[in-house]
Amino acid sequence: MRLSRAAVLAQAKAAALHSVRRLNCWGNHLTDISICRDLPNIEVITFSVNGISDLEPLHQCQNLSELYLRKNNIMSLDELFYLKTLPRLRVLWLAENPCCGPDPHRYRMTVLRNLPRLQRLDNQAVTEDELSQALVDGVEITAPPARRSVEHGWSEPTASSAAGSATEPESELLSCSLEETNKTQEELDMKAVPRDKYSSLSLQETDCSCKRRSNVLNAILLLMKELDAEELEIIQQTVARRLQKELQEE
Repeated sequence: MRLSRAAVLAQAKAAALHSVRRLNCWGNHLTDISICRDLPNIEVITFSVNGISDLEPLHQCQNLSELYLRKNNIMSLDELFYLKTLPRLRVLWLAENPCCGPDPHRYRMTVLRNLPRLQRLDNQAVTEDELSQALVDGVEITAPPARRSVEHGWSEPTASSAAGSATEPESELLSCSLEETNKTQEELDMKAVPRDKYSSLSLQETDCSCKRRSNVLNAILLLMKELDAEELEIIQQTVARRLQKELQEE
């Protein structure tokens, strides 16, 4: 699915692309983000839980400081080539992509060797010792990825993996657990949901209705990020009335 100009403006509540500073498109089945070439002033992008594989459109986002790409379809760490020229990039969440491979140390060292300005990688602070070690253990990326092959990644696409990728969006909608919800909230800088409070939503995570309800919770949390004080007050009043009604019925 292609991210359109209209969708960007609607989500960012902006009148023009050049005025967009923050963009949250978590879990929208996106594969084409070419519109990012027209977002010169974007500062924070959340593209987690999509099907993105090509980071070239981000190459011109020179003001980008935070980028969330967890759970996409990025096959090769060569895609980092397009992020190396972003001078303000300080936060990157790239975990749970095929490019991360089976060796967490090699993956982290390679990312830090090519993006030494990062302060946080995958929600973990970057240390000076890691940056020094990355010069030894990391792989230097000097060219853009070859679209038909994977040079520095660890996952070679196959017919079966391609089929899995095609069905991933549907499975994602039915597999949000407490951990998934809390990861979403970490990206939004919100408190994690206590396990006892979540139990009524997820149960054993085998019942589809409970899984859908957990996705509703995720959606609400994401939407709340975009509300202003007046809109939040309306939500608060609605929730208070709903809670009062529930208590009366009990």
